[in-house]
Amino acid sequence: MPILSEISNLPPLEIAQNKKNIKAATKILSKELEELQLKMFAERKRSLLVILQGMDASGKGGTIRKVFKHVNPAGCSVRSFKKPSDEEMAHDFLWRIHQHAPPKGIIQLFDRSHYEDVLIQRVNKWIDEETVYNRFEQINNFEKLLQDTGCTVLKFYLHVSYDEQLVRLEERMTNPQKYWKHNAGDFEERQKWTQYMQAYEDVFAHCNKPEWHIIPSDKNWYKEYLIAQTMVHTLKSFDMQWPSLKK
Repeated sequence: MPILSEISNLPPLEIAQNKKNIKAATKILSKELEELQLKMFAERKRSLLVILQGMDASGKGGTIRKVFKHVNPAGCSVRSFKKPSDEEMAHDFLWRIHQHAPPKGIIQLFDRSHYEDVLIQRVNKWIDEETVYNRFEQINNFEKLLQDTGCTVLKFYLHVSYDEQLVRLEERMTNPQKYWKHNAGDFEERQKWTQYMQAYEDVFAHCNKPEWHIIPSDKNWYKEYLIAQTMVHTLKSFDMQWPSLKK
């Protein structure tokens, strides 16, 4: 099980010294992603679910805007999961998630996901420990179902540091273009940082098939590069073909 405190939030020194080249490589990957996604959309044989998890201000929304900016909107969908509605609370916790599993040909992006139900709910003690471990098993079964029916699941944890998170949260109160992101509750949740790290480590230990990609996220340009690289590698592994001409 990875110990998050032992994993750097920053790019390695040799990578940091080549920031310009890495950013250029990300642009190339982003364009490559555009063609691969279009091929998947045309072929309609498989789908891709991309889960983005991380603490507040870890850059989930920014990742979607930067990495997927060239992707055809017809073949890509974004879903952000906030506090469950009364209707959603009246069902099992995966009910609202399963409705947004991608059909064949589609890349579905989750900004937060079903993992919130074993993170924020656990940290705030809205559910007991027996429920947490039952949900781990249910999540594993759900993700296996998706994979067994042609949906590849990619899971990214955006690993932002405690100090960098504070910088970004404070910027939301000083930059007019980011006022809309400010939520005083984010500072309250920040006080539970240690509990969140422990909860995430437990998720990695019990729900790691498919495996989690832990992405150093204090530098957005490096985070975007790693995610774009993984996306392209995954789509290439599908060995997709353009459909033949219909007669």
